[in-house]
Amino acid sequence: MPRIPYLEMSEASPEYQEMLKGRHDLNLYRMLPHATTIAPGFLKMGGAILRESALDPQLREIAILRVGFLSKASYEVHQHKRVARNVGLSDAKIAALEHDPASAMFSALEKLIIRYTDEVVQNVKAPDALFNELLAQLDNRRMAELTLTIGFYMAVSRFLENFEVEIEPKPPTDKTVKYSAN
Repeated sequence: MPRIPYLEMSEASPEYQEMLKGRHDLNLYRMLPHATTIAPGFLKMGGAILRESALDPQLREIAILRVGFLSKASYEVHQHKRVARNVGLSDAKIAALEHDPASAMFSALEKLIIRYTDEVVQNVKAPDALFNELLAQLDNRRMAELTLTIGFYMAVSRFLENFEVEIEPKPPTDKTVKYSAN
């Protein structure tokens, strides 16, 4: 049970209601409008990460799921397992992100993404050597987007866990939401 009640969409601002058109009906979207003036910016940033980022969608989902696992954010992990599968991540890789992040099934770049995510979540700043090794694989834009993605999903995870947002009883129907820049 959430720590505060969900809002009915009729109680949300018209701007917020408009922004939800075409999105899945999620409990997260019913908790966010409590942050009246922040919620629209939150949705815009999340939408940009999922639909406008230059970062490869599988790499993005590896980072997001790793943040969720490290944060023990069950709702976030639940939702992004679905997104990760939609962009082609295997169930084996998804499981390894939680239990065996050094697994040989991950490519060298994926392992760098995992290590970088772990450092940012746990220590805020990644060591220079790791940062530079990853930057050699990504360009400046993708490196910035990866770091912002990690930070955004840290905030999402903390919001979800502190308000005890519940996983919906039935999976959202596919509204053909595009989760990548491809």
